[in-house]
Amino acid sequence: MSNETTRRIFLGAVGAVAATTSEAADIEKVMGIGGLFFRAKDPKVLVKWYADHLGVGLVPSSYGDQPWRQDAGPCAFQPFPEKTTYFGNVAKQWMVNFRVRNMDAMVAQLRAAGIAVEVDEKLYPNGRFAHLSDPEGNPIELWEEKARDAH
Repeated sequence: MSNETTRRIFLGAVGAVAATTSEAADIEKVMGIGGLFFRAKDPKVLVKWYADHLGVGLVPSSYGDQPWRQDAGPCAFQPFPEKTTYFGNVAKQWMVNFRVRNMDAMVAQLRAAGIAVEVDEKLYPNGRFAHLSDPEGNPIELWEEKARDAH
């Protein structure tokens, strides 16, 4: 089984793993990711790119303004081996995964803006994936979660 397949399976199993862990340990837990902070060569250009192409809102300039709110849903938290090639450029230390409602619409929108997107044609048990990079070469993964049965 490849590293990529193992990772994709992990994303699907994250809920089961989290449930088992939370039942076994009676500790205070964080509620989710409250931010992603990283260095950029040109922060103003990069934040505008994320807002224009992915809809990630800017950090508010005052406490009265509301920040970008993400929809509730699963979030995988998984360190990878130091030498992984999954992120593409080995020099990058992180990759962000954004959940999307409609992969086809998001990919079409990005491509129409001249952004190269590689869609993984394989349908995984937990959904579909695509990869792109921001203008500074930071890797981004898009994930369209597989619809759950209503049983």
